[in-house]
Amino acid sequence: MRFVKGHGTENDFVILPDPDGVLDLTPYAVARLCDRRAGIGADGVLRVVRTKAAGPGVESDADAEWFMDYRNADGSLAEMCGNGLRVFARYLVDAGLAAPGEWDVATRAGLRRVTLGASGDVTVEMGPARLLGPGEASLAGTVFQGERVSVGNPHLACRVDAPVTALDLSRAPGFDPAVFPDGVNVEFFRFVGERHVEMRVYERGSGETRSCGTGTVAVAATAAAAAGTIGGAETSDWTVDVPGGRVSVALDGQAARLTGPAVLVAEGEAWPGWL
Repeated sequence: MRFVKGHGTENDFVILPDPDGVLDLTPYAVARLCDRRAGIGADGVLRVVRTKAAGPGVESDADAEWFMDYRNADGSLAEMCGNGLRVFARYLVDAGLAAPGEWDVATRAGLRRVTLGASGDVTVEMGPARLLGPGEASLAGTVFQGERVSVGNPHLACRVDAPVTALDLSRAPGFDPAVFPDGVNVEFFRFVGERHVEMRVYERGSGETRSCGTGTVAVAATAAAAAGTIGGAETSDWTVDVPGGRVSVALDGQAARLTGPAVLVAEGEAWPGWL
């Protein structure tokens, strides 16, 4: 099994080239690959497969040659991953499987357009960030009020007043499973300037990660609503600092665009029989 290791603002992934869809990628195999002590180590797996070969449940689309089959570190399926999509696109260009420019990638949350050059940052059209109303999470006995947000996957963005570094995210935040039957990614964010926030995130199926692309969009949309800069025709540009770096989110009232780095760091081959 060939693999490439990459990251977007230190949200890291094992990339598995599988253009013809021949890998038997079980949840157990994904968890083994992502194990940071006994495996390669990652927040998730990106299987690179042609849309027509992606298998049951994935519609072939002539406008999107490639499907991003994203799996969480525990082996569970996920609808979308903004950082993962940037890394996925960078891999396709670096591997000669796609040309620099603009094109669509198929995901479980639908088509997502990417824009990138031969090097540098990658921009992803993330679709709409839908604010769904209030929710709450608990952490170390403290209840935090937040906004439920859908970015193709579920989020709960909670505003805090103290620096986010003070939070203990060694355990999963509590939430109401009746409100989030499929689990939820929980973000904690704080305003640090005009249209500028810092955040940390606990991702379902992965734990605390150094960054979360869809999470930065959820936070930017929640912050923009709090600041009264969402819903109009004009673009609202936000800077989001995460433990792994910085990304920018552009909101225009209809959709969001996420821009940030995508870095490929190594390639190799899993030892025969290991999985």
